[in-house]
Amino acid sequence: FAYVNSFNNVIGLRSRINAHKSDLSFQDLSSKKSFHTCSNAICKMASVLYEEAGPILSSTKRSLIEDFVNNAGGKRVIQRILIANNGMAATKAILSMRQWAYMNLGDDQALEFVVMATKDDLNANAEFIRLADAFVEVPSGSNKNNYANVDLIVDIAEKEKVDAVWPGWGHASENPRLPSTLKSKGIQFIGPSADVMAALGDKISANILAQSAKVPSIPWSGDHITLDVEARKRDAPDEEIVPKELFTEACISSVDQAKASAEKIGYPVMIKASEGGGGKGIRLANNVEELKNNFIQVQNEVPGSPIFMMKLCTQARHIEVQIVGDEHGNAVALNGRDCSTQRRFQKIFEEGPPSIVPKETFREMELAAQRLTQSIGYVGAGTVEYLYNKDSNSFFFLELNPRLQVEHPVTEGITDINLPSLQLQVAMGIPLYRVPSVRAFYGLDPSGKAPIDFFEDRYVYPQKHVIAARITAENPDEGFKPTSGKIERVKFQSTKSVWGYFSVGANGGIHEFADSQFGHLFATGATREEARRSLVLALKGIDVRGDIRTTVEYLIKLLETNEFKVNNIDTSWLDGIIRQKSVSTTIDPQIVALSAAVFRTFSNANNQIKDLINALSKGQASLQAIPAILNFPVEITYDDVKYVFQSTMLGPNIFSLKINGQDIEVRIREQPDKSLLCTIGGENYQLFGQEEALGLRMKIDGNTVIIPTVYNPSELRSDVTGKIVRFLVQDGDEVAKDQPYVEVEAMKMIMAIKATESGSIKQNLSPGSVLQAGDLIASLKLKDPSKVKQIVTFKDKLSIIPTQSSLTLDDAAEKISLATDGFNHDVETAIQVALTNDKDITLEGVI
Repeated sequence: FAYVNSFNNVIGLRSRINAHKSDLSFQDLSSKKSFHTCSNAICKMASVLYEEAGPILSSTKRSLIEDFVNNAGGKRVIQRILIANNGMAATKAILSMRQWAYMNLGDDQALEFVVMATKDDLNANAEFIRLADAFVEVPSGSNKNNYANVDLIVDIAEKEKVDAVWPGWGHASENPRLPSTLKSKGIQFIGPSADVMAALGDKISANILAQSAKVPSIPWSGDHITLDVEARKRDAPDEEIVPKELFTEACISSVDQAKASAEKIGYPVMIKASEGGGGKGIRLANNVEELKNNFIQVQNEVPGSPIFMMKLCTQARHIEVQIVGDEHGNAVALNGRDCSTQRRFQKIFEEGPPSIVPKETFREMELAAQRLTQSIGYVGAGTVEYLYNKDSNSFFFLELNPRLQVEHPVTEGITDINLPSLQLQVAMGIPLYRVPSVRAFYGLDPSGKAPIDFFEDRYVYPQKHVIAARITAENPDEGFKPTSGKIERVKFQSTKSVWGYFSVGANGGIHEFADSQFGHLFATGATREEARRSLVLALKGIDVRGDIRTTVEYLIKLLETNEFKVNNIDTSWLDGIIRQKSVSTTIDPQIVALSAAVFRTFSNANNQIKDLINALSKGQASLQAIPAILNFPVEITYDDVKYVFQSTMLGPNIFSLKINGQDIEVRIREQPDKSLLCTIGGENYQLFGQEEALGLRMKIDGNTVIIPTVYNPSELRSDVTGKIVRFLVQDGDEVAKDQPYVEVEAMKMIMAIKATESGSIKQNLSPGSVLQAGDLIASLKLKDPSKVKQIVTFKDKLSIIPTQSSLTLDDAAEKISLATDGFNHDVETAIQVALTNDKDITLEGVI
């Protein structure tokens, strides 16, 4: 409305807008029942704005962009853009391109953004929807219904009259049908052409092209295949660059083929879906048994994708080169990134420049990437990935991703080049050497027009270091299983050396179809160590409240390891740490038990007081509940030990917790954010607790821990929200403890759940069933009940409690005062302290 009112005198829309305001009740807007009524009113008002004000405003903004494109030697104007993505990708794209528009055009609203939004994203209060100018609601569910649905994307692009579509990463970003269909409709695709995407974007074709261009390749299922690219383009210009028969020859389509290929390559091998990415569709097999199971898992994670196999390159670093090509035949390498910290091939930290690689060797990597992409006319941003061996100073081609990567802000940080805006300018047909930020990176006049020879000219090597950390909704205590649910708040404070962005905000959430990553932090320093320290401090300051678990605390521990500090890691480093459990965020079990007892004591007392007040307000005069408020038992079972406390209320927010003759006084103050500030023996603690289906989740002085609900050992329950893909054992079969018995899909990942005990299994659910955390998947007839781990009762005193000081005069006065209010205290001792003290004592309310 403010935007419309600012143009009232020009376009005279006030009366027409006000005509529809009467349809809109803001009181109704908070009611889901009336939401569609309110939405219709808003849409009527928006329609007036779009039909009459839109053309006037858009033409003015369009002329700004048109002048810029003409002055930069471009070919087409792009002003209205459909973001065919969600989450982190959509959020970053809009933020970056608005920033570019303001810095270069003087108007951050010069570009118009239309986004797609599922009901799940709308309910999750997704940030990208708020940032956009308009959204189109699309079907919920898996991405084949929405963000990966090419026909739907093209249909929306046509109806919304957009100039271009930005695909981001994941979803449909690597589907050649998207650029080809958009081209037939006259809509610009911000990325490479369909034939190039099909050739380079597919990992199999990319490997064939790379080895044909004499780029070093590691042993894989198609390492015997070569292709004369120039002859192919000349003789079959309308055909796929890599012939179908060569492509098929490099693929693995069955377990038997996989076994034969593995014998030729040699174990360990990687099984990879060519259409996978982001940790999906990739598995390691060390032997033939693992090969059988993991091959099927890869097939299930990326259905229909061609699969290939490659030798696992040990003691290797994952090094990336950021490349950008334009339609004028230029290809530039914008330095690169080291993404060697990976968990199951999912990147955790990314950093740049890749300081582990000698500069001259890295220059060879860059030139090879440029040759490969330029030879087939690559247009847009892409990433060439290599495996690098430090000992031999050698590198091998891994793949080329024909899209922007999640970690691209690392490159932005070391080059000062806004990559989404560079994608936009390339799509406008602007030559790379005319882009001001690219010229500045090469130490040239940003406003100059002289061509740059990107093969011969050298850019100014970055003099700073950037380290990035992904913030994900995963549980590091349970094998990094993804979690979903509401998010109450995300607290993060940017500094001069660390910035970050998040795809969700307060009162948002992560739904089961979303990617687990919802945040990304980037720390900059003059040196790697300076950047590392800044990132640690930033992570320590993050506070995420809600149903989800995060990896924040675990990331801090990783950054503090000596191996990471001295940069002595490889792609298998983190998986080894997880396997050996050499890095953990464990807390003293006694602290956990006491903290849980404090939380449940406070919660129980408060809930009972509220119930009593509610009953009294209804005229129910019974006071029988009061004794249970003042004194009640609290049992906590953690790490197979049961702690039995007796809780006594000593005053408002003051409790005594007794265990095995030990009396612990706790003072509690509830903060506005629902955290508890506790004083025990003169020492302060901050607690936050939340009851969940699987138990009590607590944050104790910044560290998260789960106090699990004690279930019957014969019950096999889900610890994730998702759906069952398949059972790995038949109904009635024997299953051993820690043996995977079912595969579930959660947060777009396939994972195996292991049996907690040995016995014969009875399936309670069928494949395809939707799961909530805590649901009973199957039951066990225990093989030997006597071998089930027993819970023992704690019979000692807590050693973590500080020695309590003697009773002071103020303490005595408080106890006497509280005793007169009806609370149970040792009054005789308090009076004795008061009488033996020389000072006068004033007891408010005591006669």
